Parts: sequence; C-alpha cells; structure tokens
Amino acid sequence: MSLLFLGDTVTAHTYCERGIQLSTSIIGQKLTTFLPYDPGIVCSGFSTWTLWLSGSVEQALARSAETLTLARELAHPGTLVTMLTVTAFVPWWCRQASAIDERAQELAKLCDAQRFPVFAAHGMIYQGLVLCLHGQAEAGVAKIRQGLAVQQTTSSRLVRPFFLAMLAEGCAMIGAIDEGLQALEEALHHVNSREERVYEAELYRLRGELLALQSPALLAQAEQALLQALAIARRQQAKSLELRAAVSLSRLWWHQGKRAEARGLLAPTYGWFTEGFDTPDLQEAKALLGALGEGQA
Repeated sequence: MSLLFLGDTVTAHTYCERGIQLSTSIIGQKLTTFLPYDPGIVCSGFSTWTLWLSGSVEQALARSAETLTLARELAHPGTLVTMLTVTAFVPWWCRQASAIDERAQELAKLCDAQRFPVFAAHGMIYQGLVLCLHGQAEAGVAKIRQGLAVQQTTSSRLVRPFFLAMLAEGCAMIGAIDEGLQALEEALHHVNSREERVYEAELYRLRGELLALQSPALLAQAEQALLQALAIARRQQAKSLELRAAVSLSRLWWHQGKRAEARGLLAPTYGWFTEGFDTPDLQEAKALLGALGEGQA
C-alpha cells in the first residue's frame, strides 16, 4: 500500500487488483492464521480509495460495500476492524452519513469486545463526522477532537492527515478558522515528514478554502493554495481531488470577476467524468458550471 500513500494512484490500483487476484487463487489457504488480516480483503478495501481517487466513483461505492460484506463473512476480527475503517472513506468523500454511521457503530462495538485502541479512536472520529454531516457541527468537532486525542496516545499515526482534514472541515462549519488551519498545518507536516501524500491535494484545497474564509486580505494566499492543490491532484492523476480543487478555484475566480477563466478550468474537468453524477462533488460542479453560464452542464 506504500505506493497509494505516496500518491501513485494508478500504479497502486494495479497492485491492489493484482493482490485481489492472487489472494483468490490461493485455494484453501487461510492466510489469517499467520497474518493480522486477510491480504486479499485489505487489497480490496484500499482499492476503493484508488477507484474513487481515479474518478470511478460509483465503482468505489459498490466495492466499499462488497469489501465490508466479505470482511463480515470472514469474521476475522483484525480484518473486520481494519475494513470498517478503510471502507468508511469513500462514503465520507460522497457524504453518505448513514453508511459512515453504520461503520462507526459497528467499529465501536467490535473495539469494546476485542480491545483495539487505535481503531476505537477512528470510531470516535467517524461519530464526530456523522454529527457534522447531520448539522450538529459543534458536537461533531468535539467528538473528532476527542478521537484525535485518543489516537495521539497510541503508536499509530497512519491516516491521521485524513482525520485532521475532517477536523478542518468541521471547524469551517463552526467558524473556528484558526483551529482548522492549525489542523491542516499539522496534517501537512505529517505528509512531508512521513511521505503520506495520498491526501495532500485535498489538504491544500482545504487550506485555500479556509484562508478565503478568514480574510479578504488572504485571497492571494488562498488562490496559491488552490493552484497547488490542482497541480498535485493532476500529478497524482487523482481525478476526484482534481475536480474538488477545480471547483474551489473556479468559485474563487468567479467571485473575482474571472468568469471565463473559471469556466475554462471547470468545464473540461467536469466533462471528463462518466459516472457518479448524483454525488455531491459532481452535483456541486454542475451547479457551478450552470452559474458560470454553461447551460448544457
């Protein structure tokens, strides 16, 4: 999975698919007798990330559900607790609160029974995320803070930038812009010190969004952060993150009176997609194109 975390989306997806194939070809061999989790199911779980990142949104959602079903059927605690965390990311990116809540509740019960402190922290963060998505941002941010604090007491820092991004999003909802920016600074420090770059583009996009909210005097810095997000997403061939960056930058340009530039950036990015049109990211892009005068979008 190191290629995925380094931001090599396309190659990582190839290896995930190969891992799934190799696992299913080992007839009768129970790898979980000497491994902490089933490698084939874990490859399937992380392939949901590569699918979503590469723009195959509906395929990512379908595989997320399928992978969790496989993990439940296997009934191996290490595999299931890992997949409850991993398969919650695509529903988060698609803002499916009920799917995240389902995983968070199951994760909490399993961690209580099996004593998985790292994953217990993840469950708290997901519970906070669900509260934020349901409009209870104050309570949600408090729960995310609690989960991050618990994670800090463990030896694991894996996926912490994702969770700090959740905190930043929640902080934006409640107007705690300074705290949100601090969370993103911690996340970017983690990215640079540990080379965990898979979510780097989104961290810069969120930084741009929060800077724009903080002060009109920071709009130039916000634009620079959004341009950096766009460049990183393109370099990593992360089409879903590219779309998000394009939406944020196009909106900024539109408010600055640069309607043609905004439309010129967003239209081809949105036009690349062939699925996932009922998800929030693509609906937001379509609505913005409409506002920019792209009636056929």
